[in-house]
Amino acid sequence: MTTATFAAGCFWGVEALFQKTPGVTRTQVGYTGGHSPNPSYEQVCSGQTGHAEAVQLEFDPDIISYDELVQIFFANHDPTTLNAQGPDHGNQYRSAIFTHDKMQMDAATKAKNDLSTSGRFENPIVTEITEACEFYPAEEYHQCYLEKQGRD
Repeated sequence: MTTATFAAGCFWGVEALFQKTPGVTRTQVGYTGGHSPNPSYEQVCSGQTGHAEAVQLEFDPDIISYDELVQIFFANHDPTTLNAQGPDHGNQYRSAIFTHDKMQMDAATKAKNDLSTSGRFENPIVTEITEACEFYPAEEYHQCYLEKQGRD
């Protein structure tokens, strides 16, 4: 299995999207990209930790490629809004790809560049692409949240 990490607004919907993706074998929501160790949901929501709400997933590259996951990521949120997705605003809701190796960095950068020149969006793509750092799992009640609520 291979690991990928994406942030695209509230992590509940992003997790539900990837849970339904063939080849994704496991998802976990959490916080990454910030400076505060072991943050709580309340701390991340304050916008002071620098962390994004993110989904870390494991996938089988024999079933789905990293490139395909990146395409799914870009197709399911607005990568042109800085620190916001829908009604959610703050740096914790930013669009970001946290890469786990050079291949992922190259693939994510190429996908962003291709999308930027495609003419699909009027505004610039603001998705952050950075090396993965410490991932802090969110509290248990956030894991598979929409599924638990019967809204997946």
